[in-house]
Amino acid sequence: MFYRQLSEAETADIQARILYEDNHMLVFNKRVGEMAQGDKTGDEPLPETLKAFIAARDGKPGEVFLGVPHRLDRPVCGILILAKTSKALERLSAMFRGSEIHKTYWALCCGKPDVPEGTLEDYLVRNEKQNKSYIVSGPKEGAKLARLRYRHLADTDRYHLLEVELLTGRHHQIRCQLAHMGCPIKGDLKYGAPRSNPDGGICLQAHRITLIHPVRKTELTLEVSAPASWKGIPDIPAQAGPGQEA
Repeated sequence: MFYRQLSEAETADIQARILYEDNHMLVFNKRVGEMAQGDKTGDEPLPETLKAFIAARDGKPGEVFLGVPHRLDRPVCGILILAKTSKALERLSAMFRGSEIHKTYWALCCGKPDVPEGTLEDYLVRNEKQNKSYIVSGPKEGAKLARLRYRHLADTDRYHLLEVELLTGRHHQIRCQLAHMGCPIKGDLKYGAPRSNPDGGICLQAHRITLIHPVRKTELTLEVSAPASWKGIPDIPAQAGPGQEA
């Protein structure tokens, strides 16, 4: 199997962004613009870049296996889990479907919530052509219940940092529900932000993840810092997510 040769700078950058790795899984800090899965642009998906990295680092002559058990949209950054074996992929996928993996997001928003902490429950309908979700009143045909918890953490000069715990996994759920609350995510033109970000992404980060290792059965918690481009974010110590005990 032939993989492209990475530059020294690419190799060093990838190594620096590996949060955890063993024989079963690799956890990576994805940047805005990197794709967890291929799309119609034809740009190289992140898993293919990581395969090239592993093949060169480990001297693998054959094909490198890397499966993606969950989604992380291209304009979003943060923690991405990849499976290094088919068994790990099967188990991790089942854990995500069963809500056994706890994900916490950070969102830098244009508005401040009226209530500093709470739960949002809305019915969402997805428009495939627009690649956008809309909130509708009540359980209508095609609508799915979306639930999340949020907590206001901090403020910058112009923006407001919210911590979000997903209770369901709907299309663009965080983006849609926060915007509906009057807190569109910075840079998210699709859901009401007034201007785009220079990198073309949105200020939404998969910030922390907790899971039971699919093979070792030990608890694993990983967390990343806010991106450097999120100016003015104060140092916030690790803490329990919305609705959890510290």
